[in-house]
Amino acid sequence: MHNQDLSTSLNDCVGHLKRHAVIAYPTEAVFGLGCDPDNESAVMALLALKQRPVEKGLILIASEYAQLEPYVSDRELSVIQRERMFACWPGPVTFVVPAPPHTPRWLTGKFDSLAIRVSDHPDVQALCRAFGKPLVSTSANLSGQPPCRTIEEVKLQFGNDFPVLPGLTGGRQNPSEIRDVITGDLIRQG
Repeated sequence: MHNQDLSTSLNDCVGHLKRHAVIAYPTEAVFGLGCDPDNESAVMALLALKQRPVEKGLILIASEYAQLEPYVSDRELSVIQRERMFACWPGPVTFVVPAPPHTPRWLTGKFDSLAIRVSDHPDVQALCRAFGKPLVSTSANLSGQPPCRTIEEVKLQFGNDFPVLPGLTGGRQNPSEIRDVITGDLIRQG
């Protein structure tokens, strides 16, 4: 794909996000579904597509930690806990962190915490920079189907008109590792 095509697709995807649509994009291991985390109707549309209950909570991905700070109770983190996160970022490790009371329940679900990741995938980095904020991120697959690893698989599951940022996944076999930033405990093996 030519750089101009990728740039056009990036602008198209940002336009879809600003219109509160759900898009697909490549991540470290699989294609993700994403939307504007601040728009409840966009998040509810994503959850309906996935047939995922809102109570489970979601992951936010970003190009840098500053994009995530409005959603995080950063002052509750110790220096050691922050260092634990920053030692893994950017990269394929998601951390569950305390969330302030104003973080929307459509993101945190039944929890007082939120899962966040600063991705090292260049397409995620470009998308979050162009959008100017983090994205909701969950694997691109319909309930009961395997996560999509190619654009073709996204089109098969979601249709030819579904907005997709073209690109390749980062080649990892497993979704991101998830750790509790407070305890350091492993929640999901990566």
